[in-house]
Amino acid sequence: MHPAAEHSPLGKSSEYIATYTPSLLFPIPRTAKWAELGLTAQTLPYKGVDFWNCFELSWLLPSGKPVVAIGEFSIPADSPNIIESKSFKLYLNSLNQSSFADNASLEATLVKDLSAAAGKPVGVRIRRLQEVEAEGVVALPGVCIDELDISVSNYEHPRPELLRCDESRIVEESVHSHLLKSNCPVTSQPDWGSVAVEYRGAALDHASLLAYIVSFRQHSDFHEQCVERIFLDLQRLLKPEKLTVYARYVRRGGLDINPYRSTEEVQLPNHRLVRQ
Repeated sequence: MHPAAEHSPLGKSSEYIATYTPSLLFPIPRTAKWAELGLTAQTLPYKGVDFWNCFELSWLLPSGKPVVAIGEFSIPADSPNIIESKSFKLYLNSLNQSSFADNASLEATLVKDLSAAAGKPVGVRIRRLQEVEAEGVVALPGVCIDELDISVSNYEHPRPELLRCDESRIVEESVHSHLLKSNCPVTSQPDWGSVAVEYRGAALDHASLLAYIVSFRQHSDFHEQCVERIFLDLQRLLKPEKLTVYARYVRRGGLDINPYRSTEEVQLPNHRLVRQ
């Protein structure tokens, strides 16, 4: 367990506070998990963002009439802190009986509070339901490897030694799997997700990648660190010219978390998958 997470609201009974309370936000420093992966804030080999989508965003107009919307939050991958997910939900619930003059006022409040918790500027979009509905759902790019025939017997820890590649062939491709599962390091509850890998480098053996992804099945870690671990293991193996790894996790408590890590400065999409 992350040492800071022991003091978070996760796994504990929490009072429902329905009026604006920014102190509910609980930041967790990224440094401990970076250190586990051999990284520091100065040596991160990737750029990226964590997209959070809130499907339970509501507040009051000055007239007292409620509003519902979908919130999109983008937290930089190099921010000093992640925001513990239950505290994020409790904070957002504290808006339910709070009045804001308009969307811009609420958005400014969210930017201020979330940026203070993350330690870097956080992007916020308040989206109308019709707008998100019109976008629909998308499929991940490239080849789905889930139908490959593999034998699996290890589920407790990620096993990078399973990964194989053909260094004699350089390819550029996108592959994905919907079989990513890990566990919350605090509550041990399952986190379900889909993961995509886009790269140019030594040809990755797809069956070995699938076996590696399945080896996360009983691993306990936060969403962000799972993606960072996959990125680093593939970077070491493939020595790629470019590499992007991202996961789209199924929502819990009205929030989904979608970490993106890349060697490139890219405009990353935040499109829902069918399970989201």
